[in-house]
Order: sequence, then C-alpha cells, then structure tokens
Amino acid sequence: MRRRGRFIAFEGGEGSGKSTQIRAVAQFLRRRGLRVVVTREPGGTPSAERVRRLLLARGENWSPLAELLLINAARAMHVREVIRPALESGSWVLADRFIDATLAYQGYGRGIPLPAVRMVNRLATGGLFPDRTLVLDLPPARALDRARRRSTTNRFEDELQAFHRRVRRGYRLLARKEPRRVRWISAGGTRTEVSVRLRAAIEDLLPARANRTRRSS
Repeated sequence: MRRRGRFIAFEGGEGSGKSTQIRAVAQFLRRRGLRVVVTREPGGTPSAERVRRLLLARGENWSPLAELLLINAARAMHVREVIRPALESGSWVLADRFIDATLAYQGYGRGIPLPAVRMVNRLATGGLFPDRTLVLDLPPARALDRARRRSTTNRFEDELQAFHRRVRRGYRLLARKEPRRVRWISAGGTRTEVSVRLRAAIEDLLPARANRTRRSS
C-alpha cells in the first residue's frame, strides 16, 4: 500500500522569507529521495492564480468577507486539483500559506470572527490540515522593509503596521494553541541558520529511511 505523503505549510508575515526557505526545504527533502510538490496560496491552479492576481492587486478594495470567500474559492480548487492528489500519490506537499494564513490575516488581522473563518476554511478543504505548519517570524517593521525592497509590492504589504502586528499576534496565538502542529521559527539570522531551524522542526516527520540517509550524509 502506498504511503500518504506529508503536508507542510509555510506561514508568516510579508517579507518573512517563506519563498526562499520553501525552496531550501524542498531541496533538502529531494536529496533524501522524497517526491516534493511546491505550491502556494492563493494559487496553485490556473483558476486560483487568477484569483490571486485579483486579491493582491494594489488599488482593489475587497471587503474582509469578500477576501475570505475569494481565498477559499481558490483554495477549494487547489485542494481538489493539486494538494490531495499529490498527498495520495505519496508526495510531500510544501505550501506557501494555507488555512492558518486565513485565520491570521482575515481573522485576527481583518476582524472576522474566528469561528466563521474556521467554518469557511473547513468547507473549502474538506477538513484537510497540514501535518506541520512552520511560522517564520520577523518583527513587522523589519519584514515589511525587506518586502518593500522588492520590485513589486501587493495590497497586503501596503497595509499599516498595526494590521501586520495583529497578524503576527494571530500567528503567535495559533502556535501557542497548537504547539504540536504549528511551530514558531525565528526568521532572523542567515538563510542557512533559518534553514537549519526549519529542518529540525520537521525531522520527526521524515520516514525512517530518509532519517538514516540524513545521518549518513
């Protein structure tokens, strides 16, 4: 019987380094003989990528509820077409954001009641949770400065720091409530230092063969 793959979500505020670290973790897992699918939210399918462009476009003025529903419309397609099939085939799925982002951004950040956010998330995912959620943390001022040095910015990066402080607090509370699933990872230091912290946070998920390969490499 084929072993189900593992699902790891990378979370954090804007400019926390998720994209860079996902690539590093994917390389680490592939060197250990594991099949890896890297994806993102909103996005991951052609239709969901179109929703992503709408949600991130500067100048758009979506209400908090519209944001929540659009994200989860894209998520429903993403889970059905990409995430579940990959997991069922035995691949590891690394996602740049998933349900905890919606709780942090639309729940704690925008103020939508958390029970409502959880209900919509559950409808979109069919109850799918990541095996591990890795929250990369940087103080908002530092992270936003890093994000705004990129060539393009999005409407979330344009939000006031008060919004980003609420998002960070939301992530911290989620990590405290579910310490087994949600791990709080400092994104300070060099890329290599952060990568080492992330690898340590998923080591217990690695199959025995991959662990033996890691120790011998």
